[in-house]
Amino acid sequence: MEATLASTLSQLKSPFQSLSSKLWPSVSLTSRESKRKTIRYAPATVSLPASRIRLRVFANSQSAPASAVTSEVSSVPLEMKAWVYGEYGGVDVLKFDSSVSVPEVKEDQVLIKVVAAALNPVDAKRRQGKFKATDSPLPTVPGYDVAGVVVKVGSQVKELKEGDEVYGNINEKALDGPKQFGSLAEYTAVEEKLLALKPKNIDFVQAAGLPLAIETAYEGLVRTNFSAGKSILVLNGTGGVGSLVIQIAKHVFGASIVAATSSTGKLEFLKSLGVDLAIDYTKENIEDLAEKFDVVYDAIGQCDKAVKVVKEGGRVVVLTGAVTEPGFRFVVTSDGAVLKKLNPFLESGKVKPIVDPKGPFPFSKVAEAFSYVESSRATGKVVIHPIP
Repeated sequence: MEATLASTLSQLKSPFQSLSSKLWPSVSLTSRESKRKTIRYAPATVSLPASRIRLRVFANSQSAPASAVTSEVSSVPLEMKAWVYGEYGGVDVLKFDSSVSVPEVKEDQVLIKVVAAALNPVDAKRRQGKFKATDSPLPTVPGYDVAGVVVKVGSQVKELKEGDEVYGNINEKALDGPKQFGSLAEYTAVEEKLLALKPKNIDFVQAAGLPLAIETAYEGLVRTNFSAGKSILVLNGTGGVGSLVIQIAKHVFGASIVAATSSTGKLEFLKSLGVDLAIDYTKENIEDLAEKFDVVYDAIGQCDKAVKVVKEGGRVVVLTGAVTEPGFRFVVTSDGAVLKKLNPFLESGKVKPIVDPKGPFPFSKVAEAFSYVESSRATGKVVIHPIP
């Protein structure tokens, strides 16, 4: 098999490089043959006989496929379909590519066949080059949130196995060296410690919309020492993070009062999440509220207003925009242990995933989905599904 594989790779190399040099000469990704070499790739598809693709089937499979999704991914090809950008900019820099190398799996990682992925504001800011100084090298396959099926495990993986249905935020540090190969692709490689088993009562679309937002919501509250009996005001309560802060504050921490802001048309949605005081920001100024809160969770970028309605000694969590004391900037650290801790609340139905009703967006509409996220009009999370 090794001789046949070497021959196949040799035959592939020449036409593949020839195509890419004509169509996209400036973009390269890490080669599967060596991390010190690169191969050029192009938006064109390089056709391979099925027999050659299956030479990459992993011989150390631990279990037979356990579901319909798993049965479709029992073999892993050399290349995959993915969305890629080779320069920073607007949505127009996003390109669909059908011949991106499937990422290598490190000892502590698993390879996931992606079933659904979700977009976050940080995906857009990263693509725009807002933190290029700490970003991974271009070209980039974007995407933080993933839900899918494990198809290969590294040698140091202890709990997960092939066939497991998992979800997670694939980047431990949101702004510091996020992965070059993200979740907007057929496959992605992720450290085991960043993942959890998908709750049994929700589907892949719902699961994909949770990780980054629910980790941000929970960890932000922990940073404020939030506890039972305390009050909270959530700015932008209908967003991906805000809608989960409301639920977690009330049902996980036991908040005494949960208030949140939204536009007029979304007030009933806030109440359905358990909000005690729904505030229409188009008609009311939060600075004028008689009530003061132990914590204000600013998920929209209005810290200057938030600090005026926090109690003395209270805390203001700031996700975006300028920071005014006692506000503090919060950037999430991905941790699968948080997902495991919250899984019982998801499985009991006390905390519900919120997927924007315009979605899920098909894989072919990733650029349109990004434009929608960047319009700040989404309710809950914008999810991409199905992924080929």
